Amino acid sequence: MNTRAAPGGRASSAPLIGRDREPTLFEMSVPGRSAFQLRTTGIPVRPLAELLPAELLSESPTDLAEVSERDLVAHFTRLSHRQFSVDLGAYPLGSCTMKYNPKVCDMVAAMPGLADVHPAAPVSMIQGWLELMVELEDALCEITGMAAATLQPSAGAAGELTGLLLMAAYHEANGDRRRRVLIPDSAHGTNPASAALSGYEVTTIPTDERGLVDLDALRAALDTDVAGIMLTNPNTAGLFEEDIAEIAAEVHKIGGLLYYDGANLNAILGVVRPGDMGFDIIHMNLHKTFATPHGGGGPGAGPVAVSQRVVDFLPGPKPTKLEDGTFGWSTPSKSIGRVHGWHGSALVLARALTYIKVHGGEGLRLVAERAVLNANWLRHRIAEHYPTAHDRICMHEVVVTGTALKRATGVRALDVAKRLLEEGFHSPTVYFPLIVDEALMFEPTETESLQTLEALAEALDRIAIEAHEHPDEVIAAPRTTPVRRVDEARAARNLIPTEDARG
Repeated sequence: MNTRAAPGGRASSAPLIGRDREPTLFEMSVPGRSAFQLRTTGIPVRPLAELLPAELLSESPTDLAEVSERDLVAHFTRLSHRQFSVDLGAYPLGSCTMKYNPKVCDMVAAMPGLADVHPAAPVSMIQGWLELMVELEDALCEITGMAAATLQPSAGAAGELTGLLLMAAYHEANGDRRRRVLIPDSAHGTNPASAALSGYEVTTIPTDERGLVDLDALRAALDTDVAGIMLTNPNTAGLFEEDIAEIAAEVHKIGGLLYYDGANLNAILGVVRPGDMGFDIIHMNLHKTFATPHGGGGPGAGPVAVSQRVVDFLPGPKPTKLEDGTFGWSTPSKSIGRVHGWHGSALVLARALTYIKVHGGEGLRLVAERAVLNANWLRHRIAEHYPTAHDRICMHEVVVTGTALKRATGVRALDVAKRLLEEGFHSPTVYFPLIVDEALMFEPTETESLQTLEALAEALDRIAIEAHEHPDEVIAAPRTTPVRRVDEARAARNLIPTEDARG
């Protein structure tokens, strides 16, 4: 047992390194220690009271952990070893597309000419960045079949909000204030939230027995008060909306717009384009489709591309190639203004363009084909124990139901997911989409080998067999991970969001 002192000299006992417990920085703190010291410059130090108004000054110093660089680095390295990552193994988290990220993309993003540029630098100093962004916008428009794009939104939900603001601006410019947006019940959870945040009322469209949009319900909901429809294709059940051309015609007939949630764009790259399906607005998750590491809050990028009818409303300023061949900024004539303080998550944009250029058109199509092939291989391989919610060919992700397993053994989808952690695989998405009972959503992505998929399938088989023979052991999982199963009900009812180790 090692003794560490908290700020103020109060000692607390905690193991410096342990399998089940990692001390906090405050528990490791020793007065006077620091991770880094700036060299003495000889410049006189002025009291803060001379620099800031008195009302902004604290009466006492802020308590901060005092640790050495060695302990600080070791602490965060140990914490990182307790986490799963895309570099450790298969991460079949459905809908979120957590796939392996080519390191060449990181190498490009780390180049000093890209990484060391301040966002407020003058145009004359960022010609390379502006050219990169113009080229990326052009590439995204070619991939999606759209007329123009903005790179400003910093993530998918920001892209959704931007797309809906564009939808509202388009209708208002036509003197048409519409109140409703149609959203299928299989939509991503952020869709209704984004619509509400944009001031729209949401009308939910049910799914039919095929797992697709119910056309009769859609037609019944359409009128001149509908601003548009938010649609994911393939949808969140991993199924392609076969009636998309008819859906587009019906929505356009009443003057509405089609919004494409690009979360599943990786399933159709190089095969079919949203613009050719009839969509008017699309956001793209560059951190998913074009392989930038994400999770835990970022980094992300959610560019929005639009059809010709919406081009004039795009956010500004936009990177632009000028007549003299140089690059600058321009703002569309009816722009909704800025939607980001600077210009999106710039290094994510650099990674995305690298990914696109490395693959090329044929390579991007292969991404989609392999993703769909892997998902359907897994669908067939685990069907004995985990039947699909809809018995049909899926796209890049497969949704299975654990209802039969739960009835027979009491083991839930959540238990299967947590038990899978002990097998060395990240859990799939559970209980989503909401229209599937005891849902387990697997997205193997195009980057996993056949050997990895077979190992995943074998692990799922073992869990199913164990559920029948020793259900209590599955329900207790995970037991071998750094953090074991927690009492989720108690944690929710007695939430302690922070740990104060200072006594």
